[in-house]
Amino acid sequence: MIIYNVTINIDDSVRDEWLKWMKEVHIPDVMRTGLFLENRMLKILTDETETGGTNYSVQYTCRNMDDFNTYEKTFAPALRKAHAEKYSDRFVSFRTLLELVD
Repeated sequence: MIIYNVTINIDDSVRDEWLKWMKEVHIPDVMRTGLFLENRMLKILTDETETGGTNYSVQYTCRNMDDFNTYEKTFAPALRKAHAEKYSDRFVSFRTLLELVD
C-alpha cells in the first residue's frame, strides 16, 4: 500500500472556507479518480513553523505505485491548478510518498 501525503499550511483568514472546500469539493474530486482506496484529513498538532496559519495532513491510500503514477500523470495537474487558483498565495504545501510496512 502507498500513502500519498499532502502537508498544507493554510492561512487562518481562509481556513474555514478551505476546510469546507477540501471536504466537499477537492477530496471528493481526488477520490472520484478511482485510484485511491481511502482518505483522511488530520490537523497537525505540533507546530514548528513561525509562518502562522494552520497545518494539515491530507492522506490518500492507493494499492500500488502504478495507481499513484496514473494519478500524477492524468489527474494531479488539473486538481493542483484548481487548488492554486482558488487559494493562490494563502497556502504552502509539500508532498510525501509513504509505503506501508507489514
